[in-house]
Amino acid sequence: MKILVTICGRGGSKGIPGKNIKPLSGRPLIDYTIRAAKEFQKKYGEVVLALSTDSSEILNVASECGLETDYLRPGYLGGDTIGKIDVIADVLLWEEAKNKCRFDYILDLDITSPLRNLDDLSNAFGTLQMNESALNLFSVSPAARNPYFNMVEQKENGFFALVKKPDETLKTRQSSPKVYDLNASFYFYRRSFFEEGYKSAITERSLIYEMPHICFDLDHSIDFEIIDFLLKNNRLDFNL
Repeated sequence: MKILVTICGRGGSKGIPGKNIKPLSGRPLIDYTIRAAKEFQKKYGEVVLALSTDSSEILNVASECGLETDYLRPGYLGGDTIGKIDVIADVLLWEEAKNKCRFDYILDLDITSPLRNLDDLSNAFGTLQMNESALNLFSVSPAARNPYFNMVEQKENGFFALVKKPDETLKTRQSSPKVYDLNASFYFYRRSFFEEGYKSAITERSLIYEMPHICFDLDHSIDFEIIDFLLKNNRLDFNL
């Protein structure tokens, strides 16, 4: 069983400038993901770690953190309008050619959602392995809002209403179908996912892994400050 772990990070972030290598509790943000990847590699053996970036600065910092690569993301896969699946697929094909192998699974670790540990990755991987019909699996957290009760959207008539209309049996939020937030921390794929040409991680054969602890991605500067505070004050509810 061969596994490719991809870590993808472009330069030029607009929301948080330089966020992929921004210091977080004394370490570059990318270092948290590289360490998680190395822990996974230690456990599963035939694991190749791959970095996909268009930034020489990220390449240098990743190298200092123990992850080196000869791969440089092509220019046509740069910018914030390119889908992540295309980015992963390109480095996957490059690594297969380089290593003269075909990977069975791909694990993509998102740099900007670092709150995960080896237990999360191992338990999630086991879930995907046990379901042969599943194409992929992604990490989620319990949703703060519910589309059946307290999320609205603009409808065709221009007015606003619930995203999903509950049927007559749904009287409370607790009785509605359980919903989740994608926390963007990690994604497992079978190799066949890429052969079938999917462009989104959400398919008709996707599984989830619900994080048993706090987990969120860094979209805004305040997110950085929150995680930095949690780390420096040992306030996480799990072992990172």
